[in-house]
Amino acid sequence: MQEKRLRCAAGAVRAACVLVTGTVVSAIGPSLAAQTEPYRDFDAFESELRSVVSGSDAATMRSIGTSAQGRDIWLVQIADGDAPPIDERPGVLVVGALSGDHILGSHLSLETVRHLVSGVSEADLSKHVFYVVPRLNPDGAEAAFTSVMSGRRGNATSYDDDNDGRTDEDGRDDLDGDGALTLMRVADVRGDFMVHPDEPRLMKRADRAAGERGTHTLYVEGRDDDGDGYFNEDPDQGVDLDRNFQHAYPYWEADAGVNMVSELESRALMDFVIGQRNIAAIVTFGHSDNLATPPNGGGALADEVVPELHAFAHESFDGMFEEGVYPVPRPQGLNLRGAQPGRDNDPNQGRRPAMTVNSADREYFVAVSDAYQELTGIEEVALNRAAEGAFFQYGYFQFGVPSFSTPGWGLPDPGEDVDVPSSGDARLLASYEGAGIDTFADWTTYEHPDLGTVEVGGFRPYALTLPPADVLGELGASNAAFIARLSTMLPDVRISDAEVESHGGGLYTVTVDVTNDGYFPSSTQHGVVSRSVDPVTVQIQVDPDAIVTGAAKTHRIQRLEGSGTTERVSWVIRGDTGSSVEIRVRAEKGGRDSRSVQLGGDR
Repeated sequence: MQEKRLRCAAGAVRAACVLVTGTVVSAIGPSLAAQTEPYRDFDAFESELRSVVSGSDAATMRSIGTSAQGRDIWLVQIADGDAPPIDERPGVLVVGALSGDHILGSHLSLETVRHLVSGVSEADLSKHVFYVVPRLNPDGAEAAFTSVMSGRRGNATSYDDDNDGRTDEDGRDDLDGDGALTLMRVADVRGDFMVHPDEPRLMKRADRAAGERGTHTLYVEGRDDDGDGYFNEDPDQGVDLDRNFQHAYPYWEADAGVNMVSELESRALMDFVIGQRNIAAIVTFGHSDNLATPPNGGGALADEVVPELHAFAHESFDGMFEEGVYPVPRPQGLNLRGAQPGRDNDPNQGRRPAMTVNSADREYFVAVSDAYQELTGIEEVALNRAAEGAFFQYGYFQFGVPSFSTPGWGLPDPGEDVDVPSSGDARLLASYEGAGIDTFADWTTYEHPDLGTVEVGGFRPYALTLPPADVLGELGASNAAFIARLSTMLPDVRISDAEVESHGGGLYTVTVDVTNDGYFPSSTQHGVVSRSVDPVTVQIQVDPDAIVTGAAKTHRIQRLEGSGTTERVSWVIRGDTGSSVEIRVRAEKGGRDSRSVQLGGDR
């Protein structure tokens, strides 16, 4: 028996970080379906989601689209009552499993639905609405339930990764028959890598300036099926949906699609989001993080952390695009816009998209991060992918709302007796194995038809991103509690006071106080800069000709700070004594309100 631990903040609520004692089982064995029942394939997941939704009057579910393989993309709406109208309430959007290998995100989304409909959360379902898309990439997620585990992140779209006019012709192969696609390391005096001196299972880049010699080259596991000299460079990996959205889009990278929002799944989500302007905050479960570690003082996200072994192996694809590219004479003085990747059409030229959180918004991101750490105990994540074409970045930089991403699981805690290196694959290996989680397939010798003697091994697919199944419930509860807490921070704009002053002769001053009782402002500052969030409008329901002076008929407040910030708006109007005048307030992200006053007295 061994003990599995998850790293927790001292003194924090430990819902996600309980100690679990039992026989240690790898997060990923021969197949997910066979060994980790709570990780559900599409049919089982859909059945459980329907069961949760059908048990609540507050929840409904509908399909917002279908994947390339015909699977529904389900959206669950959670709200109580009909007043105020649901589409006018401030909403939180939750999206899981944009990347196919992040199945954890779909289960955390499912537990969020379960938590919200239970009636025991902080959420006020009569005031807010939740939209949950638990498995945006159902085709990619389904790859986890096949006999050979690949760690596939993309959907089912075919793509010509190596630019040779063919698609998916050189995929990965399970050479050693262990049911998992890992890596190959090959002795090579021309190689750039050497066995790590402190951990022989790992590799490091040889520092030639320090006298180190490269001894190996790394590849992904498989054969050169198309005979072009590259190994497994054109697999059926599809498009990673969390690299397919309209901010800092990674042009010409194979897993990002042919263009922004090119996929059925990403288009379905965007069609929904554009139609729901009441969405006031976004949370995605994925490979990037801005919750355990909020934006720094300059507004930048934490540095990227990815498995070094994988990055080393993918360097074997360097130069792939140079094959089959023919030089074309360029007419003198004409800057042609070419189609070859990286040639003469560099999207990095010119003004670049904003990549740092506006300084006026950063304090809100820090406060939300504090709440996340408090409720989940997660202060450090194992991996953090650079956000390029990520949906949560679109949510902030283009849609203009506070937008967050988290893996939903912290770096496993190996306990005080384990010396954990500060960075690199050694940090991952020590943390996971110290916590009793088996993530690494030891290197085994294999006679390769093209490369001769190789070693096959490395981090197992899914092992670094999916926690042991027996902590899913606790992780789900704590992440769901955070999402409920987030809803209490949304803008809440209302008319807090209204009065009428008579000047005689049919002249009146009508004054209203407009207050934001929420924590978030009515718009992020970046939402103001990008003009992606409508100003708060305060409109008096009289004929424009009846307004003598003061505010315009429709007064606009570009950004109304939260925590009780109040702005006073006044009009001098002509009207009949005893008549009623209505004032309406609309905040795109903060709800609507109205107040009627009677000329000659407040009603």
